[in-house]
Amino acid sequence: MEVHTRQLQYFIAVAEELSFTRAAQRLHVSQQGLSTQIKQLEHAMDVVLFSRTTRNVELTAAGSVFLQDVRSTLTSLDAAVERARSVHRGQQDHLVLGALEGAALTLTEPILSAFRERFPGITVELRQFTYEDPSAGLASGSVDVAFARRPFIDDGVQFEALFTEPLMIMLPSGHRLADRTEVFAHELLEEPILGAATTDPVWNAFWELDAHRGGCQASVVSRSNSLLEELHKVATGVGVVVTVACARWIPFPGVRLLPIVDAEPNEVAVGWRSAHESPPVRSFVEVARAVRDAHPELIALLQDPDFADCTVPPHL
Repeated sequence: MEVHTRQLQYFIAVAEELSFTRAAQRLHVSQQGLSTQIKQLEHAMDVVLFSRTTRNVELTAAGSVFLQDVRSTLTSLDAAVERARSVHRGQQDHLVLGALEGAALTLTEPILSAFRERFPGITVELRQFTYEDPSAGLASGSVDVAFARRPFIDDGVQFEALFTEPLMIMLPSGHRLADRTEVFAHELLEEPILGAATTDPVWNAFWELDAHRGGCQASVVSRSNSLLEELHKVATGVGVVVTVACARWIPFPGVRLLPIVDAEPNEVAVGWRSAHESPPVRSFVEVARAVRDAHPELIALLQDPDFADCTVPPHL
């Protein structure tokens, strides 16, 4: 029997979404291609995994059992691959650094420059991650260390905080609140939210302002994988986005950014897995800490909500 890991990943996406349409959007593949892969998987196994009607997709009993085992299998496979990578990296004095968009903002370059100067024998490989993995590779162990934005599911991860950054609301320039200089979280609770393309409940709860909703769920109308995608959707009136002040460095027509004055700030930190704390990782964390402490004026500026305010003119 020939079964590919891609088919298993597709199966998990459909099982979690219970929709071929949403699963295809999440995986960035065509719905027809996704359906073909699932049919090939069922044929190879000689098992029906989903019951399909014109309106609903449901797991069969066999599909439910298979889902549990497949998740465990893929987790074990990822761990095996990462253990091999860790040994390989350790042998070559190689440090893999994960980051989301913006990394550690204007603190990124000073940290990397100081690290290369102090440890010229260690090669740093930077890997960029989308919102699909808010841990920037820490969850899977595919990186040694990461510039991460908290909070997210962080079992087994340690952090060195660098700074906090005020939360902002990204609005269309014609929005009813667009002429304000700041907003409060309760004023945004009825707004259609553009969420992130991740299944991490901790991350989603933070960016969807769950702490202010009294147990009610946000009205999430779409999910995005990048800041640029969010900017496009906001400018065209799809919804609003809770974001951070670094968005001001990507001016975009038709978008307005305002501080959310009573929202908990986002923490930018260096993260690493406790089980993978190698000498290069410890060295990187030490350098990041030293650079942070050497630039108090820069940290204060990054944490200043007034500095974070940004206005972008609408489409002409």
